[in-house]
Amino acid sequence: MSRALVLGWFALVGFVLFGLTAACSADPGYNEDELILATTTSLNDSGLLDQLVPIFEAEEAITVKIIAVGTGAALRMGVEGNADVLLTHAPAAELELLQAGDVISRTLVAYNDFVVVGPAEDPAGVSGLTDVSAALRTIAESGATFASRGDDSGTHKKELVLWSDAGLSPSSESHDWYLDVGQGMSATLTVANQRGAYALTDRGTFLALSEDLAGLRPLVEGDPRLLNFYSVMEVDGDKGRINVVAAQAFSAFLTRDDIQAMIGDYLRERYGQPLFIPAAGETEEGISARGGAAN
Repeated sequence: MSRALVLGWFALVGFVLFGLTAACSADPGYNEDELILATTTSLNDSGLLDQLVPIFEAEEAITVKIIAVGTGAALRMGVEGNADVLLTHAPAAELELLQAGDVISRTLVAYNDFVVVGPAEDPAGVSGLTDVSAALRTIAESGATFASRGDDSGTHKKELVLWSDAGLSPSSESHDWYLDVGQGMSATLTVANQRGAYALTDRGTFLALSEDLAGLRPLVEGDPRLLNFYSVMEVDGDKGRINVVAAQAFSAFLTRDDIQAMIGDYLRERYGQPLFIPAAGETEEGISARGGAAN
């Protein structure tokens, strides 16, 4: 092979490699104009994101793709690198992701509380109880129907912890009064309303949907164990295909003073109480220590 031919081959290989490198540099592996947000059905059902996301999209010239699923599924999307940013409400599970390096940050955004809702007739007689363990035991002993989300969501995870605290572990297989709905918060509340059942729900979703839930009332509330914390988490960029810049921008957006004020004011006038209490810069421990009262 002549020297000229060898040099020609080297030049060709170099040109191809340069082209591949340039192509890889030009293509980050994700859509730079899109942010994938995995969040909970309860937060999505509240309507809060419908108020906030358009502001972010306009400011950043980016489209936010909201995927509303149970918290367990949302967290798995983060682990698998199928979302850029997560907005969920399962602190223990979230900390596991942070410790494992699946997310690079976890920032408290807002909180509200869970309430046990049920029919106005209150067949189990739990209205006014502030000890959620006593209330759940009373419901179980009465045999009144309890509708569970049963979907590995943050609310479902919380419900299982509360049953465990009460010394019980009901299931639809072993307890005919325990109804495993297997759907999101809106659907579960609809079933509870239709069946005259009790259910655990976050206050924000219940208030936002209350006009369609005429048969249900908040019956058990005020136990510090019912506090419900929402955090935003940026997925680790090393997973590939992650829009790190947009995820950072969205996290910063949610904790901005003006956006925090919007979160606190959302539907407050309509219902006479906040659906969400802003919590940027606070800790769960500090909020719990003051019993969930706004700072």
